[in-house]
Amino acid sequence: MDHSGWRVGVASAPIHHGEILQGVFPHQGRLTRGLVTLPCAVHTTRASFIPVRGGELTVSPAWKTKAGRAARLTVEACVPPGEGPVGGRLELTGDVPLRRGFGSSTSDVLAAVRAVLDALVRPLLPEEIARIAVRAETASDSLMFDESSVLFAQREGEVIEDFGHRMPAVRVLGFGSRPENEGGGIDTLAFPPAEYDTAELDLFAELQVMLREAIHTKDVALIGAVASASTDINQRHLAIPRLDGLRAVARETGALGIQTAHSGDIAGLLYDRDDPDVEARAEHGKQLLHDIGIHEQWIFTTGD
Repeated sequence: MDHSGWRVGVASAPIHHGEILQGVFPHQGRLTRGLVTLPCAVHTTRASFIPVRGGELTVSPAWKTKAGRAARLTVEACVPPGEGPVGGRLELTGDVPLRRGFGSSTSDVLAAVRAVLDALVRPLLPEEIARIAVRAETASDSLMFDESSVLFAQREGEVIEDFGHRMPAVRVLGFGSRPENEGGGIDTLAFPPAEYDTAELDLFAELQVMLREAIHTKDVALIGAVASASTDINQRHLAIPRLDGLRAVARETGALGIQTAHSGDIAGLLYDRDDPDVEARAEHGKQLLHDIGIHEQWIFTTGD
């Protein structure tokens, strides 16, 4: 392999804002855990990679071991064994809060993979990147699939269903759903994977069909209905404080629904981006959230 074309690789990766849908779904003859994330660009991870022939691969900050592992796996995927070892220096920067449900680990991993690919001037398909991400961090989000929405098996790195289109844009009033944390996050590793009953499994199958229709027809109201249903199911497994109060805020402000990070502490009220009153609705929602003790808030539009 001629490495004269190698260069300093630079890349970035977005985050997500929790899930629109998360549960268990049929896949290749078995039930598989899967999720559909809500795109978000409020925070970003940036990475640079300087490849070195024959050297070791280091990462800065050193504690970002998942990103370092992903970089090594990417080098192995791109450089044939006979070409000898390739190392380098991976540097990560960004402002993604940890342990909140923003997908910080996957954002690190994806930025690292993309920086290595840029440095080595090599492409990998999203499906290949997904497999690397799962090997690097055990369970991964679906940030590498940015051309369409997918129902993603986060522990297998496989697409359960590609919906064929990006999710229609919505206006999101995001917030920390556990005011006592005020940005501190929760230890999601302390929570075992949810065990769903038969009724919930049947509902997940219905929600998959609903979400498919919503994405194909760009029906944002149906997106909101799916998110709210997934939130309701999640309530039995990782309860959101003040959910009744949040439902009241959603009703009063005309929100499409409530979405959550199913393994984090962020949530959002979804609004129709094209509603002429959307800004007034979101501002009213901010005040009502403040009134029930939720002060950590942010607003964004998916796809921006």
